[in-house]
Amino acid sequence: MDVSQKTHVVRHFVFGNGRTRLNIEFDEVKPYGPIYACNAVYRVYTPDYLIAVDKKMLEELHYTNYMQDNNVYTFISQKTPKYKHLNYIDPAMGYSSGPTALHLSASHNPHEVYIFGFDFEGIEGKINNVFAGTHNYKSADQGPTFFGNWLKQTENIIKKNSNIKYYRVSIPNFFETKWPYDNYYQILYEDFRKMMSNWDKIR
Repeated sequence: MDVSQKTHVVRHFVFGNGRTRLNIEFDEVKPYGPIYACNAVYRVYTPDYLIAVDKKMLEELHYTNYMQDNNVYTFISQKTPKYKHLNYIDPAMGYSSGPTALHLSASHNPHEVYIFGFDFEGIEGKINNVFAGTHNYKSADQGPTFFGNWLKQTENIIKKNSNIKYYRVSIPNFFETKWPYDNYYQILYEDFRKMMSNWDKIR
């Protein structure tokens, strides 16, 4: 059975590619629930679900044959290449990959979602992405990408899914999202690890 569909799965872990996610390893959270990650993460790790909406990234995934053996998801779109082993989310929401990962997670009915690497802003005026400077990404010395759309899309998902508790895990004195929702919390990595120490493993 798909790990996200097990009746006793309480927590999901959704990873963006902002640099703050380097404060934790994927395998640290793997025993406690399914991992949803985005784009070039497949180069270094195989999550339970890989989400990609960019055409160039989908082409890369296709030509490396990653789709053939792994769960890759995207939205249905007229601009989306129709690959044989790609899973399509319908209807299309027009979200970026990170918010799409949150959307997919919500459709699997978790009680709690922990969000890593949704940094939104750049770092010291430069692009904030762990894969900056690699194929299909901006160079590391370029300015940050506009994050307003990501921010709004993420907020919409949290607001819409009021039955799910969302925890954005970040570092001290970094970009804060002060959303006025009872189901949203921003915590530090040290807080997260304290919480994690009390959880039961599911795999």
